[in-house]
Amino acid sequence: MIIRLQTSDFDPEREAQALDVKGAGARVSFVGTVRDRAQDRRIETLEIEHYPEMTRAELTRIGSAAQTAHHLLEVLIIHRYGRLQGNERIVLVTVWSAHRAEAFAGCQAIVDALKTRAPFWKKEISPEGAVWVPGHTPQDLR
Repeated sequence: MIIRLQTSDFDPEREAQALDVKGAGARVSFVGTVRDRAQDRRIETLEIEHYPEMTRAELTRIGSAAQTAHHLLEVLIIHRYGRLQGNERIVLVTVWSAHRAEAFAGCQAIVDALKTRAPFWKKEISPEGAVWVPGHTPQDLR
């Protein structure tokens, strides 16, 4: 399993092709991007904060659980943090398995868990001001 937290952009295809996963008959990827609109507001920037040790540990738990449940041969999770503009890539989840059904299910399980369990704090910045995304604020850890 490969977990990377970074500020720099990534090339999803280059990242996937860099790994030679033996026995894989399927590879499924999800690329999430920063929305440029939220609740009728234009989003200029998304600021993502995180505590590295906590984030890495939770992403590892998420990836390991999916790997076991869906018989995944390999898991790659790249998540960016810092200031991102609308439409920039924010997350890459790529999984490999022997069969497509397992790969699709495993990828979806990871993406769904990232949305609800990964400790990232997100602030949307628009012309009207900054708003913490509900469920993604530092106060949610209390």
